[in-house]
Amino acid sequence: MRLVQISDCHLYADPMQPSRRGLPARQLAAVVDAALHDRPDMVLVTGDLSQDESEGSYRLAMDNLLRFQCPWYWIPGNHDDLALMVEHWEVEIDIGAAAWRIVQLNTRIEGEVKGRVGEEQLAALSELLADDERPTVVVMHHPPVQVGSVWIDELGLVDQEAFQEVVGAFPQVKVVLCGHVHQAFHGKINAPHGDIDVFACPSTSDQFLAGSVEFAVDEASRPGYRVLDLSRDGSWQTWVERVEI
Repeated sequence: MRLVQISDCHLYADPMQPSRRGLPARQLAAVVDAALHDRPDMVLVTGDLSQDESEGSYRLAMDNLLRFQCPWYWIPGNHDDLALMVEHWEVEIDIGAAAWRIVQLNTRIEGEVKGRVGEEQLAALSELLADDERPTVVVMHHPPVQVGSVWIDELGLVDQEAFQEVVGAFPQVKVVLCGHVHQAFHGKINAPHGDIDVFACPSTSDQFLAGSVEFAVDEASRPGYRVLDLSRDGSWQTWVERVEI
């Protein structure tokens, strides 16, 4: 089972509207072109599809994502309008992936950049995990660990410890995929049964400078996506692909 993760597209209704470093619409199209060559079995889009929270931005996202000849799923980020998203494509929670399972969370807080899983969603996550022992990937927008950039960590997941406690109780949770950080990132959640790997992927739009104290764009990095290969025996491997624009 091959998953492709795409994140942080930050689209405008106007496809010619630029970001800080380029045209988000053009860059998403190039990332989808490249990812198609990897023949994914499933695509996961980890939030911030829109920058201007417009209907046109989601139509533009759909035009690109429907080019995949496989199931694809999205979740909202802090920049998204959830009501507009679900008018175009449903947000699903529990997804079968052959011998694996994907569980998607909504960490968006209305009107905030920070994120939260929340007590209700944490309780639901615990029930879902208790009900199925298949190896599991948890998908969310805000990272559940510190990423090492001061300004991003100040705008991260406010209930990191509570989330870590829940997933740490279930040995089948192998990987967490997140967005929000606009860079290739690998961290870990220390759990009693062994570390849970946490991965973010490059944005399809602007890249953020790793390890920065204040907001900074990484002008040398290119857009990209993450590939995650899941084996039936519960093992996996992952890597990042960058895309020339």
